[in-house]
Amino acid sequence: MVKEMFKNKIFRKQQLKYMVLNLISFTVIFTIFGLIIFSQVQHTLFTKTDEELLMIKERMVNDTPNDTRIPPPNDKGSRQNERPKNPRIMVIKWNENDKIVNQDEIGTLFYDDYLEEYKLDKTNLNNITNTDVNNLYPFRYLLFEDANDNDEVAYIQLMINIDAEQNILNNFSKLLILCSSIFILLSISASYFLSKKMMKPIIHSWNKQAEFVENASHELRTPLTIIQNKLELMLTTPHEKIANKFENIALSLSETRRLSKLTTDLLTLARADSAETQLEKKNLHVDSFVQSVCTPYIEIAESQDKHFWLKLNCDMMMNADETRFHQLLVILLDNALKYTGEHDSIGVKTYEQDHKVVLEISDTGIGIKDENIPYIFDRFYREDKARTRESGGIGLGLSIAQWIVSAHGGSIKVSPNETAGTTFKIKLPM
Repeated sequence: MVKEMFKNKIFRKQQLKYMVLNLISFTVIFTIFGLIIFSQVQHTLFTKTDEELLMIKERMVNDTPNDTRIPPPNDKGSRQNERPKNPRIMVIKWNENDKIVNQDEIGTLFYDDYLEEYKLDKTNLNNITNTDVNNLYPFRYLLFEDANDNDEVAYIQLMINIDAEQNILNNFSKLLILCSSIFILLSISASYFLSKKMMKPIIHSWNKQAEFVENASHELRTPLTIIQNKLELMLTTPHEKIANKFENIALSLSETRRLSKLTTDLLTLARADSAETQLEKKNLHVDSFVQSVCTPYIEIAESQDKHFWLKLNCDMMMNADETRFHQLLVILLDNALKYTGEHDSIGVKTYEQDHKVVLEISDTGIGIKDENIPYIFDRFYREDKARTRESGGIGLGLSIAQWIVSAHGGSIKVSPNETAGTTFKIKLPM
């Protein structure tokens, strides 16, 4: 119970870590994306106003003072030859004492209401800057020194009202904040969902590893305990003859062989999990190879009063690892012999289907229950634990068989026969 609580605590802590990392990632990405969009919108809105300010400045610097004014309505020739200024732009002229000298051009009413208390800021000379008149009306202005020989004017300030642009930016900012809030809520949900999905394979691997270690330690403990007990028993009678201790010695050797096979299988699966084992493929003649592997099993089956038949119809070459392919056949043939009785039959059939080599190994033995079929390739799974222990099975053979088939890019399926027994069907690429 304590172990389970500790494990759940670790999983929750790791899931929370993944959730926070996902949330931070989403937030940073959206923030950068929002800032880029906002800056682009702002730049687009003010590009036209800035161009107008710079154009008017250039005309006022390069032309005579009269050229910068809007020609009177009756001066048709001048109006045709000169592009009029932006009506939104207001020209403010300052003297050396930072006083406005063109109140009449600006308009006495506007000056008295808004510009009388307005102070000249020279820190942003020749730079386009934003300002608020009376903290109410936003303007964008360009301040530069007067290039004409005019003793009264020292600085010229071009101001353009940006109420419309500022309203668009303000509305866009509110929309961006609203979307950000919604996005953060969605990010929390998505982060939780993704962290849960990320934890699933970790939890699955953890459980598989814990189960594997527990089963392996159990399987290793049993033969070691038997060997230890038999050896300790022999030490109690050191003067006894070997013939009198034959049964103990034979059992110890049997358990030693079982232990050796178990460690070999465990090492095979461990290397398979780490992708350490590399297949050494070469061209094999399918029927000839299957025939050579099955030959000793035909003799064993006959000695046990079992019928072994072959139906080889795959006269072609395939690219496979000879050692692993041999191991695959041995695992399936051993299982067929273990779980069949006298007068049962074992068959091996090969043929080609959909440009793949198909291998079927069937028997008329005790078979596998339908509800147990999904688990037979699990490590250490045994349908009848008592029977498999008597026959030396440890539940790793079919797991290794499945890995060999998968490593070759094939598939393996098991199905019950109509009458009795089981059929293993393997498809391998050529």
